[in-house]
Amino acid sequence: MKPLLFILLTLTTLGLMAQPEANYDETKVPKFSVPDPLTTFSGEAITDSQEWEEKRKLEIYQFFEKQIYGKVPALLDEYSFKVIEQDNQALEGKAQRKQITVGLKKNNRTLNFNILLYLPNGNEKAPVFLGYNFHGNHTVTDDPNVIIPEAWNENNADLKISSNKATEASRGVRMHRWSIDKMLDNGYGLATVYYGEIDPDKNDFSDGLHSLFYAEEQTKPKTNEWGSIAAWAYGLSRAMDYLENDTNISNVIVFGHSRLGKAALWAGATDDRFSGVISNNSGCGGAALFKRKFGETIGHINNSFPHWFSESFKKYSNKEEILPVDQHQLLALIAPRPLYVASAVEDEWADPKGEFLSTQYASKVYGLYGKKGIDLTDFPETDRPIQQTMAYHMRSGKHDVTAYDWDQYMTWAETFAK
Repeated sequence: MKPLLFILLTLTTLGLMAQPEANYDETKVPKFSVPDPLTTFSGEAITDSQEWEEKRKLEIYQFFEKQIYGKVPALLDEYSFKVIEQDNQALEGKAQRKQITVGLKKNNRTLNFNILLYLPNGNEKAPVFLGYNFHGNHTVTDDPNVIIPEAWNENNADLKISSNKATEASRGVRMHRWSIDKMLDNGYGLATVYYGEIDPDKNDFSDGLHSLFYAEEQTKPKTNEWGSIAAWAYGLSRAMDYLENDTNISNVIVFGHSRLGKAALWAGATDDRFSGVISNNSGCGGAALFKRKFGETIGHINNSFPHWFSESFKKYSNKEEILPVDQHQLLALIAPRPLYVASAVEDEWADPKGEFLSTQYASKVYGLYGKKGIDLTDFPETDRPIQQTMAYHMRSGKHDVTAYDWDQYMTWAETFAK
């Protein structure tokens, strides 16, 4: 065998073939047809919300469940909640703080994760934003009483995380992403969980939530079973099991940024107990349209993060044109509940235009319920939010969560999701 051919075959076998270079040129976006959310796979037109619920919603949901995010293989055997710490005068008397351990059990295996919950003092029942954090509950606040997680943590020199362990040195390093004081001042609470306690974000299915459900000698999910995004979404629902029974909480709005924005969208689609859903810069596999092939693509994401989606999703790598759905239909699954999609103008990898177009194309499903979506035909001006039941904004700046974003989410929630 010739050496070059051998190298190419070896790289192909290992899944390491170079992906097509990312496209950031609108003139090079391929022509594509957007799958109509109101036409069934068999070609039947959907004309009202009842037909959507009875005929179309389920078939779209099942496709996403089996072919993209992956199916949860079974029910838990047991789950439990325990408030392990509480202070009714936290943050200089502004909040009640609770730290709750959630225990999950399956096949005599267990997994625990901690919810950090702040509720505003003076509110008998407060709405709460629920969202994952990337490096530990202690990173979202400088509150010295917040527990540091013991789970595997991705090393980050800037955030002072090394040896895959969080330490006291990283307390408060992500405060800028969570406007906790402003939430409390406006009558909102915050519930957050370190996502690595649910499933460590590495291509290894030997630990985390998946392993609880394995049959004997199983080492990874089956082809149509859940990847990490679906596992993270599942964890949000297990947090909701506690939050919906806390008598000091009125309703829960699920939030996520970047990969965790993808998880928030799938959680919103799978669990209608969430009263609202927020996707912040969620990009490919989140709010952005796959078929535009702009910025990150299916091929890129499956190559870089092979554990995020179901194994069945890999057949669409670099073949977006054969995918019979697109992400506007994921957004449509959340209807008629309030949904906010946010982009950042410098975040081209996440395809801001593709995120905006998804909200446009999903709006017709919201219209079936008499809810207002995005009817703007031109790309919106930067820093000019569109706040309806389905909302959107394009923010100045880069891939991040900012105080500006939270200001818009709270303003929107006051009318549509509180």
